[in-house]
Amino acid sequence: MTTIEENLAKMGVVLPIMPEPAFNYIPYVTVGNLVFVSGQVPLDGKNMIKGKLGDTMTVEEGAKAARICAINLLAQARDACGGDFGRLERVVKLTGFVNSTPDFGYHPAVINGCSDFFVEVMGEDGRHSRSAIGMANLPFGVPVEVEGIFQIKP
Repeated sequence: MTTIEENLAKMGVVLPIMPEPAFNYIPYVTVGNLVFVSGQVPLDGKNMIKGKLGDTMTVEEGAKAARICAINLLAQARDACGGDFGRLERVVKLTGFVNSTPDFGYHPAVINGCSDFFVEVMGEDGRHSRSAIGMANLPFGVPVEVEGIFQIKP
């Protein structure tokens, strides 16, 4: 069992089996030792979290939704590694999109829900560069979407 798997078990997190994309894209692309994972939304089982920061959701609720995005990102990275977390070296970059009102200014605090998860699961290898961007809306009315770049071993 890898450290990632041990930490997930301690946290009580079970990674989901990811569904096939509903639209014309693939979940991830591997180029050399980098994996580019498509944006993940807060889909928890069959429950899709919806809301708008600064209107129907608090920062804390948004951060919880971003954490679900992180769980889904890690599940996609696992799949890209053929199920072998021993190949996952680090999180390189996250880009978080926050569905928010024009006057909402706490986008980084929302995306911390995703960033904090990766540091908790991967330690220093979970630290990454990041962008947190406000959007007028996101698909299906979700509050947040996060895409990621991961470094893997061949």
